[in-house]
Amino acid sequence: MQVGTKKAIRIIVFGLSVLGVIANAGVLLSGQSNSALSRLPRKSNPAGWRTGQIVIKPQFDYPSRFKGGLALVHIRDKFGYIDKTGRYIINPQFDDAGDFEDGLARVRMGDYRTGKYGFIDKTGRYVINSRFDDAKDFEDGLAAVSIGDKWGYINKTGRYVINPQFDKVSGFEQLGHVDFEFGGFKEGLSLVEIGTKWGFIDKTDKIVINPQFDFASVFNEGLALVNTGGKWGFINKTGRYVVNPRLDYARNFKDGLARVRDTHAYKWGYIDKTGKIVVTPRFDDAEDFKDGLARVLDDAGKWGYIDKTGQFVINPQFTFAHDFEDGLAAVLIGDKKTGEWGYIDKTGQFVINPQFNYAYDFEDGLAPVRIGNEETGAWGYIDKTGQFVINPQFSSVDNFTDGLAAVHIGDWKTGKWGYIAR
Repeated sequence: MQVGTKKAIRIIVFGLSVLGVIANAGVLLSGQSNSALSRLPRKSNPAGWRTGQIVIKPQFDYPSRFKGGLALVHIRDKFGYIDKTGRYIINPQFDDAGDFEDGLARVRMGDYRTGKYGFIDKTGRYVINSRFDDAKDFEDGLAAVSIGDKWGYINKTGRYVINPQFDKVSGFEQLGHVDFEFGGFKEGLSLVEIGTKWGFIDKTDKIVINPQFDFASVFNEGLALVNTGGKWGFINKTGRYVVNPRLDYARNFKDGLARVRDTHAYKWGYIDKTGKIVVTPRFDDAEDFKDGLARVLDDAGKWGYIDKTGQFVINPQFTFAHDFEDGLAAVLIGDKKTGEWGYIDKTGQFVINPQFNYAYDFEDGLAPVRIGNEETGAWGYIDKTGQFVINPQFSSVDNFTDGLAAVHIGDWKTGKWGYIAR
């Protein structure tokens, strides 16, 4: 959901149907398995709520996840902040707002053309008055802000640490079908654009790497992906090329390896931090390594998992697959319309047999799954044995964080979001 040019609320929504489920706050939703409930660690529900109980009644147009005891919510075109009882700590009054980061949240009153951004604390008091045309969240003690068309950085008192002088310092850039993240201080350096070239500054406003690149990405694992003359390479924090700009296409390093694509064959492989190809480009698609495994798509259109030598640990057999989370990965068997989702372990064995019309990742021992199609199906939550802990009854859901999960009841036009207990 976007307000003006800012993404104000971030939530993973796993599908919205036209269910007309009606539930009231404080009511235990029907059908929970007693045996499944007994397996849930009680520490995740310190308030004593029953699992599946609606603790904040559906009333919001958009929710966000709880973070540090507060959640950003959108109601009647305004943003505010609630606590875990649903009480407004900061009344809905903002036209744009972000999560609290480093104890402060960016907020705006007025539309994106004329409104100004400032920063509030968790009582709703302005710590930094509204005077910026645009602003990013605080990270590591600094926030990027703009006045007019120039960007700089302020500290938590609102004082400029780096005066507004750069054309860009933060955002996303779409190249092909891929979004590249850039901006903000990452690993001690920030990207900056002067004119049409990108370089890097440190927190003292010193230009560490002169603007010279057609595009650059943030530093990750000590290296930054850069583009010059249509070719990609990687630099270190002195600006020296570690991998010369010779790659047709590349992504950032993750888990010690970076994805690269051969434009002529249109195949994906992996390089190490010296630029050596360690997995020959031969896959139709590939994802980043995580905990030693990467998802790859073979030329028959099936997904499997490889190790860092390029050997299949789990043979390609799935129509689609997710990364491993909490020790399990959601995978699809059969076609995308009629196939079923289940969960495998890192040996490739099914721990939960395919039976769901859609499934998402486990977090803290529970996973959202859908029974039925996208239009009329319902979402619930299972544990790692595949038992329903909260029966399917919601038109859309999010994962649990801080003991609560956002759930949607009703259709897209009239339905609302509330929160249930784990």
